Amino acid sequence: MRKKATKQENHLWYDYLRAYPVRFHRQFIIWEYIADFCCPNAKLIVELDGRHHAEQGQLEYDQERDAYLRGRGYEVLRFKNEEVERRFERVCRVIDEAVKERHPQPPAGRE
Repeated sequence: MRKKATKQENHLWYDYLRAYPVRFHRQFIIWEYIADFCCPNAKLIVELDGRHHAEQGQLEYDQERDAYLRGRGYEVLRFKNEEVERRFERVCRVIDEAVKERHPQPPAGRE
């Protein structure tokens, strides 16, 4: 588990997920894995990928990990750090749509 969040993780957390009506957690442990962000009520995981995620070994690990988590009912959304920097509103919209699809009636306040 990293002790220091990336700039993109902080941006997504402080400028969107922290105040989202359905609760998200940071660095959330799920079995032997640690998700960047997780919304347990919607069974949704959000991962932000830096450049090293494009390397062959890491790519295979991510695919195995995502398959394992999907097998336990989670949806995994992956965004490149550059997407968070350049298309922040789109990233937020995709997350919002996924939560609403998996948790159709989010409460007015936080869960």
